[in-house]
Amino acid sequence: MTEKALNFVIPTYRLRDVGDTVEAYDENFRRSGQTAPIIVFDDSSLANHDKYYGALERVRTHNDVFYVGPAEKEQFVSYICKRLRDKKLDVLVRNLFRPSYGGNRNFTLMYTLGDHMVSADDDMRPYALIEDSPESLAETEISRGKTIPRGTNGHCQKSYDILQSFRDVLGRTVAEVPPNYTLGDVLLDTSMDLETNTSLGLARENALFMQDGKVARNAVVKMAQTFRTGTNDIDAADYIDMFLEDNDRADAEALNDLYVLVNFRPCVTNSNWRMDCGVAGYDNSTGLPPFFPTRLRFEDYIYRLWIQQPGIAAAHVDSAQIHMKNNYMREPLASELFNESICTLLKKKIRASMRKLGDISISFDYEGSVSLEDSQEILHGAQSLHSRVVEAQTRARSEERQQALRLFASNLARTFYDFEPDFFQQNVSRMVDDEVGLIRSSLEIWPTLLEIVYFRKQCHSLPLRRVRHQAPVVRKRPEQMVLAEA
Repeated sequence: MTEKALNFVIPTYRLRDVGDTVEAYDENFRRSGQTAPIIVFDDSSLANHDKYYGALERVRTHNDVFYVGPAEKEQFVSYICKRLRDKKLDVLVRNLFRPSYGGNRNFTLMYTLGDHMVSADDDMRPYALIEDSPESLAETEISRGKTIPRGTNGHCQKSYDILQSFRDVLGRTVAEVPPNYTLGDVLLDTSMDLETNTSLGLARENALFMQDGKVARNAVVKMAQTFRTGTNDIDAADYIDMFLEDNDRADAEALNDLYVLVNFRPCVTNSNWRMDCGVAGYDNSTGLPPFFPTRLRFEDYIYRLWIQQPGIAAAHVDSAQIHMKNNYMREPLASELFNESICTLLKKKIRASMRKLGDISISFDYEGSVSLEDSQEILHGAQSLHSRVVEAQTRARSEERQQALRLFASNLARTFYDFEPDFFQQNVSRMVDDEVGLIRSSLEIWPTLLEIVYFRKQCHSLPLRRVRHQAPVVRKRPEQMVLAEA
């Protein structure tokens, strides 16, 4: 097969911190003998861009670093709107690419159209926490890990050739992937319902098991990801449980536990309900569906649905990374719990109404209605948690912890509209209706936008800035990426 260009992208809204991420991955590529353009997609405001862009310029790298920030994004969106020649569509386009988890990632899809892309969040690092004495996995077991207190011994940091692990599988047929990959239908997690990505309850140990199934040898691996350590893929309820079970802890947001892998093996599956876009790679050679342009954290759920169609496969590659949750500019834990509750509702509704899977899109019938039963289920779970937080105050061993628990209980009540059923139902209904309307409209216009960008890239550049003051390296520019003036 002809090797596609591979781009490494870092979506961020924390420009202050992203330089450390760039430096870490650049060093991993250098030590592995790999090269790839590193492209930072920045969701910062103009004020934060002006304040922190200089810090990115001071980072020294061996690989070329490029930047797509507020100015470049505005140039791109303005060009798209101009080509559509319909002012009524401007708002839709701008919402599709608005500052949000999904909106920023949609820029990465446009800029890497025709190539392969590997993505890492700004709080990822290219090494993993691995137990010193790995245990053998069961025949159908794909990985095993455990959550341990920070500072515990018995594990080490291990680095992998991140880019090569993706190059081994992206865009290849199942028949072409390395022979050490296990094949099967789908992965099952002992501690999580992967279809909604919701916890089954706080578990200190978990394992992924392969459900048997035939994978077509001509199916193409369109999506892949590494395994993840550090802050595991757990939801806000689990973080809260960790806070409640430690009677000495006074900071609900602090990360006092780490997830360590005991062992893992690479695999290819027909479906991938464990899709983690923070450590993922994509075959974007012919275009991909858009991420949901949402401020909620379920932008990648579309890929869990889209990957189920025949002829497409997903992979967990032979490497792992670490995620260290960055609380800077992150919503409070109570707000994250609220957002995840809405996400779970939306995931269930969208999946239950799925109608069609296409080459670059999906279709579903859900239009955004929220029943009284839907809102009551969410509210009941929040009220039960609030009662646990209040009860935990009686076991607090210090005044500092009591105050932290009281503050968290107050934030939880305020975030869930003081548990007032009618007010809660009304506001959740509005939020869900807005999100679903935006998602459905975005899916309709996405194919047209891909066409516009595809033809643009044949002869012109997309707005892109080379980050200055890099280490002097003479290297061929990335294919189809002619640089805009900084």
